[in-house]
Amino acid sequence: MSDKVTKHNQPGRPKHGPGPRGMMPGDKAKDFKGSLGKLLSYLKPHTTAIVFVMIFAIASTIFNIVGPKILGQATTKIYEGVMGMITNSGSGIEFAAIGQILLFLVGLYLASMAFSAIQGWIMTGVSMKVTYKLREQTFAKLERLPLSYFDHTTYGEVLSYMTNDIETINQTLNQSLTQIVTSVTTLVGIIVMMFSINWVMTLVTLCILPLSALFISLVVKHSQKYFRAQQTQLGHINGRIEEVYTGHNIVQAFGREEDEFAEFDKYNRQLYGSAFKSQFFSGMMQPIMLFIGNLGYVAVCILGGWMASNGSITVGDIQAFIQYVRQFNQPISQVANMSNIIQMTMAASERVFNFLESPEEVPDAEDALPALENSGAVDFDHIHFGYDADKPVINDFTAHVKPGSKVAIVGPTGAGKSTIIKLLMRFYDIDSGSITVGEHDIRDFKRSDLRRMFGMVLQDTWLYNGTIADNIRYGRLDATDEEVCAAARAAHADHFIRTLPEGYDTVLNEEADNISQGQKQLLTIARAVLADPQVLILDEATSSVDTRTELQIQKAMDRLMEGRTSFIIAHRLSTIKNADNIFVLNHGDIVEQGSHQALLAKGGFYADLYNSQFEVEEELAS
Repeated sequence: MSDKVTKHNQPGRPKHGPGPRGMMPGDKAKDFKGSLGKLLSYLKPHTTAIVFVMIFAIASTIFNIVGPKILGQATTKIYEGVMGMITNSGSGIEFAAIGQILLFLVGLYLASMAFSAIQGWIMTGVSMKVTYKLREQTFAKLERLPLSYFDHTTYGEVLSYMTNDIETINQTLNQSLTQIVTSVTTLVGIIVMMFSINWVMTLVTLCILPLSALFISLVVKHSQKYFRAQQTQLGHINGRIEEVYTGHNIVQAFGREEDEFAEFDKYNRQLYGSAFKSQFFSGMMQPIMLFIGNLGYVAVCILGGWMASNGSITVGDIQAFIQYVRQFNQPISQVANMSNIIQMTMAASERVFNFLESPEEVPDAEDALPALENSGAVDFDHIHFGYDADKPVINDFTAHVKPGSKVAIVGPTGAGKSTIIKLLMRFYDIDSGSITVGEHDIRDFKRSDLRRMFGMVLQDTWLYNGTIADNIRYGRLDATDEEVCAAARAAHADHFIRTLPEGYDTVLNEEADNISQGQKQLLTIARAVLADPQVLILDEATSSVDTRTELQIQKAMDRLMEGRTSFIIAHRLSTIKNADNIFVLNHGDIVEQGSHQALLAKGGFYADLYNSQFEVEEELAS
């Protein structure tokens, strides 16, 4: 084998297992610390902003916590004033002093609100910047992934990385991170304030802390499995609805409405059971915490009343202490809930980072050649390739295609016809051998430059949500309106386009189902005409059109293929009779090649394929 071939040989591609499941409550990251470290690396450029967020969050919480104790001072002033009036031992209620206390309290609450708003504004900016960067990187990653990645990963999973998982990270950064800081600060602050009022009552209150932790852990432990089941069943029922809705016509045509309803009802009942249990346990959290809190109130009231009677604590301090007890359980519940959210966030982060670290396409050579005008000659030299290393699809494929010739590739299903085209376009890299276009190996070009030499019309049409003119112009973005119309005329699409209400300005919807399948194919052909490629590839390009339109397209294609190398993949062998050369593939090898007449005269594999098609057509006609 030549040095050139050896230079380009690449090791076998890594295997990809099935992608991860969708986001579910209770999912845990396999590498929690690793995922956390990677997420923190995205936050590192925003360290200063996050420090300010923490400072403002703590300040806001502290100002909010101090409020009840100051309010207790006002209560004490009122109590002392009333008691003095009753016993004629004082000058009455000191409204001026109470007014100053209340004004100071309002100032504290306003400061707390201001600090909270500022930290929220800063943290929102940080979270938006991080998620913006993640979305940008994941979208850019799509451009660098080999097609082999998508052989083992569904498009829905990739979409989930860019939407659900990144949005989970965004929500956690934007809300949960500051909430954790606020909850911890609130809990510590409340304990400090309670100790500053009365240490005995504080110790009594703290006795409910292990009780709260015990009940919360039990509820969370039992509810998580039902939340996971609920999310799984929700995924099933959503999938069922989507299937039935998209295939509604088929369901009605075969009279399967009752069967589909019964299937849906089964999933709905399963969802009902898991959702009822998950929501029941989740709803139990609040009454349990309320019950435990009430125990604390009872203890504080009894102990506080006894202490107030002997003058060791003021009425205002009792009021403040009761308020602190009321707030005590709230941060505990928040921290418990945050633990599950953090697990979900780390699981989402792990999926996103695994996607970003997926093996990419082999980089283009640093000394890659620019796109060149070439004769259009294509040579396949001892090609070996398999999507899996142990399952070869192409075995020692060798062929020479002359410039400007029309080559048809035929063979039974699975023979490797489309694979040859994918290798030519370098959607996949060959395992060994070489492919040259003109005088250069295709790996000497940048992929983008190489693919601009080709124009493709596939059996599966791809059109996007935009005008018809924009979809045709996708073949050459700088094309004028006149050139777009000329390409449409060459593809016999101009007539049906002008019959539409908006003509070339007609907007195709997301599924492009507001025109027929045949019309969609005509537009993709017009797009290829507009691109004016050096090499044309037609993969069952006329399979979705009627016979009359197929003949019109065939004439247009004949004009389009004049002077340029063309590859035609066809199952209907009657459409490639005028090909200059026909490659007959079977099990990844060329078993025959020649013109249509020569291969028929030979009476071999091609003749059997050709005659078998007419036998099937005759049987169907009879």
